[in-house]
Amino acid sequence: MIRAAASIDADIVEGRGQRSDREFARYLNIAVNSANELEAHLIMARDLGAMSAHNYVRLRERLVQVRKMLHGLLTKIGERRRVAPPTP
Repeated sequence: MIRAAASIDADIVEGRGQRSDREFARYLNIAVNSANELEAHLIMARDLGAMSAHNYVRLRERLVQVRKMLHGLLTKIGERRRVAPPTP
């Protein structure tokens, strides 16, 4: 779980350092996939009794918010790419 959670941040930072919005978007998609992986780990932890239902709900709500932010950023980048003038 820690690795999947840390990957979300790392992918965003690594993507931001790329030269193009297209590459940044690729890393943001990887971050979304890391969030999906983290959700699977949370479900397993809850189902195996390693996490209380209360903690699962609290953490899943936060994860949903992170995913919404990532999707919003991906949408913004897509809009910016569509209106940007072509480079020579």
